[in-house]
This record gives sequence, structure tokens and C-alpha cells, in this order.
Amino acid sequence: MTTVAVQRQAQRRRSPLVGYLLRRAGTSLLLLVGVTIVTFLLTNLVPGDPVSAALGEGASQNPATREAFIKANGLDQPLFVQYVIYMGNLLRGDLGTSLVTGRPVTSDLATAVPATIEIAIASIILSLAVSVVLGTLAAYRRGLVTDQVIRVVTLVGLSVPTFWLALVSFYVFFLELRIAPGSGRISPSITPPPRVTGLYTVDYLLNGDGVGFFDALAHLALPVIVLSLVTIGLLTRFIRTSVLEVLGSDYVRAARAKGLPAMRVIVGYVLRGASLPILTVVGVAFGSLLSGTVLVESVFAWPGLGTYAYNSAANLDLPGIMGVGLVVGVIYLLINFVVDLLYGVLDPRVRIA
Repeated sequence: MTTVAVQRQAQRRRSPLVGYLLRRAGTSLLLLVGVTIVTFLLTNLVPGDPVSAALGEGASQNPATREAFIKANGLDQPLFVQYVIYMGNLLRGDLGTSLVTGRPVTSDLATAVPATIEIAIASIILSLAVSVVLGTLAAYRRGLVTDQVIRVVTLVGLSVPTFWLALVSFYVFFLELRIAPGSGRISPSITPPPRVTGLYTVDYLLNGDGVGFFDALAHLALPVIVLSLVTIGLLTRFIRTSVLEVLGSDYVRAARAKGLPAMRVIVGYVLRGASLPILTVVGVAFGSLLSGTVLVESVFAWPGLGTYAYNSAANLDLPGIMGVGLVVGVIYLLINFVVDLLYGVLDPRVRIA
């Protein structure tokens, strides 16, 4: 076969994946526009008076002050015009100024988002590591005592309210036993690391600061464990179901009949066959961790996206609310895009279809 023929054949093999990626990217872009529309409309239809929330009851009663604020923020324009102005500012990276902090929303989110990402990444890694072991073990020991115990434990994990578990953990391990550090990302005596990624544990490592790294890791441990317990319950039950479906497949029976080692069958055949549905649930769980940590962050005084969203909503901070809504929407779109990408890489049938 000539070199040209080989190149053409390789190009034909790559074209389905490229086309698949382009279709997914186009869909994500359209969904992103939809996210901006929904976020803008819902935020502006929230009952309440943003002028009074921004200026306070005293200043908002002054007609001149109120009128000046409305014109300065374009609130006197039709809703469509406000959306066009909003999109124009958004394309320039301007999300407006927070009515609570007085800083640009992008600056506030640049601090809050990495804090939430750090706790979410640690939680999903811990959850996935534990869930794969428990779910696979429960599937292999189906109907036996091991399976029953794991199912009961996961049911308890799913049933316990996260905020209650956070409060109890904070009270027991910090206030009573004194084996966990206090709230926040680091101790007051520790200097924050030079910003590289915004993830304190990573930035401390990049700067070679072992003391700061272990302090940040200690503060990270308790909220991560609390968040992981619920996620472990969800993932374990789903992995058990997925593994059970694969265990009955012909290729798994054939691998066992060949006398392959049990670990090779589990990793190379069972988990690989169950990876696609598991990947979907992991993506959803990761998105939930990024957007649903409000109560846990409040208990542990974690300055993340959840805390910022709560403060913005409580003070009717429209720029802050729209910024959080947009970030959460973008996070879910990115997660879905990555999951779709991995689908296409792992299963050629997906990208061809």
C-alpha cells in the first residue's frame, strides 16, 4: 500500500471523530446562548426591587438618586435592549459590578470558582475511587452478606441530609474532638499561596510550600468527606447495576473460560464495558458538586461559588446572580461536552452514529 493510500485511510478513520466533535461543539454553543437567555430572563423576573437592594431603603426613596441609578444601569430600557447590552458586555468579559461587594463580578467569581472546583474535584476523586471498589464488590457478591451490607450503607449515605451531616461533623471533629481544623481554606496564621491555579493545595505544591499544603489539605478533608458520602452512595449503587449487566455478557464469560486472572477480567473487560453509563453518572455528580455545595460551604465557611450565590440571592444582587447562573450553566455544558468527547473516544459506534 502506498503512502498516499495509508494517509487517506487514516484520514477516513479520523473524520468521524472530527465530525462528531464539531457537532457537539456546535450544539454546546447553541445551548450556551440559551443559558444566557434563561439566566437573564429568570434573574430579571425575580420579584423584588433591585434598586432598593443596591441603594438601601433611605437612598432609594430619593427620586433623583433612584432615577440616576436606573439610568446608569440601563434599567429604564426595554428587556430586549437590556439583554443586547448584557450580551455585548459579556462578550468583552464584563459581567457587571456586584451590588454587594462593589467589585467586578468576574473578580469575585475568579476567587469563588476555584475554591469550589478544589473541593468538588477532591470529592469526585474520592467518591469514584471508593464507589468503583464497593460497587464492583457488591456486584460480584450479589445476594450475599457483603452485597447487603454495601447496599444498606449506600442507602444511609443517600438518605442523610448533607447539611445535617456537615453540622454534626463540624461539631464532633472540630468542637469536641479537636482533630479537624476550623473553618475556611487555611489557618489564619498561614499566608495564602501566590495565585497560579486558584487551588490552594496545587498552588502550595507548585511553590514548594509543604506547611501550607498540609494545612490546606487538612481544611479540605472534612468538607470533602461530607460531600463524598452522599456521592459514594449514588455512584456505588449505579456502578453495581452497570457491572451486573456486563457480568452476563458473552465476552466476559469467554474471558473467564480462557482462565484469565480475575483482576484482568474486572479491569480489562467488566469495568471497561460498564464505563460509558458510569461516565454519565460521574459527570452529573461532578456538576452537582460544583453547583450544589451551598450548605456545606456555609457550614465550613468555605468561600466558594455556593456562598457567593447565597449572598447574591439574599441581597438581590442581580449582576452576581446572573454571573453565578452563567458560570453554573457553562460548567454543566463543559462537563457534558467532555463526557460526549470521552463517549466518542471510548466507543466508535457513538461518533459514527
